[in-house]
Amino acid sequence: MATLNITYDGHSADVPVELERHISDADVRRIAVELVRSGGVPGLHRFQLGAEAFQHYVVDRFRGAHGEERIYLRPKVPFGAC
Repeated sequence: MATLNITYDGHSADVPVELERHISDADVRRIAVELVRSGGVPGLHRFQLGAEAFQHYVVDRFRGAHGEERIYLRPKVPFGAC
């Protein structure tokens, strides 16, 4: 079990996802689109969300204090940009 945190349109929410293996960043983005479209992410239901909505988002992966996987899907930030 992993926790996927999705930040979109100024909102952020956690959703548990069942993963049997490591998945690619592209798969994380695809799963996030389906979860948001279906209303599976509290506060982030967007029925009309486009398939490429998270194309330019960053996927960060961390382990929690007890070894649980945490995946963060977030927009790129402009810090450090010239």
